[in-house]
Amino acid sequence: MTTVVALSAGLSETSSTRLLADRLVESFGRQFGDASVEVVTLRELAHDIVDATLTGFASPRLQDVLDKVTAADGLIVATPIYKASFPGLFKSFIDALDADAVIGKPVLLGATGGTARHSLAIDHALRPLFGYLQALVVPTGVFASTHDWGADGAQALEQRIDRAAGELASLLKGAGTGRARDDEFDLFSDTFLSISNPGGAADDRS
Repeated sequence: MTTVVALSAGLSETSSTRLLADRLVESFGRQFGDASVEVVTLRELAHDIVDATLTGFASPRLQDVLDKVTAADGLIVATPIYKASFPGLFKSFIDALDADAVIGKPVLLGATGGTARHSLAIDHALRPLFGYLQALVVPTGVFASTHDWGADGAQALEQRIDRAAGELASLLKGAGTGRARDDEFDLFSDTFLSISNPGGAADDRS
């Protein structure tokens, strides 16, 4: 059976980052079908991650998660963005992985932030990190700001979630990203405009 691990790096007990991770998992499961998906909340491993950073040794509990990430067929990553990058907890977890743990592994990148100003962090911070690790990052990243959880942005967020999860599902089925040249270029859609102009109307293209 295909296995996927979803990493949620939210720092609060209930977070929009975990909500995004759950939505990505749900969409992936709906589009892929029969798969085993486990969501890991890094906050629950915070002390283990810090100890591994200081000692160089992972606790049995942390090692179990590291082994699951290494063995998984694909990854879903959701992290908050603070001041244009991901938090230290997430980076410290990645540092605890073996250097070859995600080589060639399909990875879906998701991130949350207070405003759309943070949206470029997926391409400026997360994508280079997983590029260095030689993972296979799906083309569509999913960023969700506070705006996206409200009525005005919910539909566009759902479109991004379904597109990214569909790309991951297609890659794991061995069918590429499932995208084609005749797909609509996402320039003037609600999806794009909710990121580029969260305070404006979706049909304002001037």
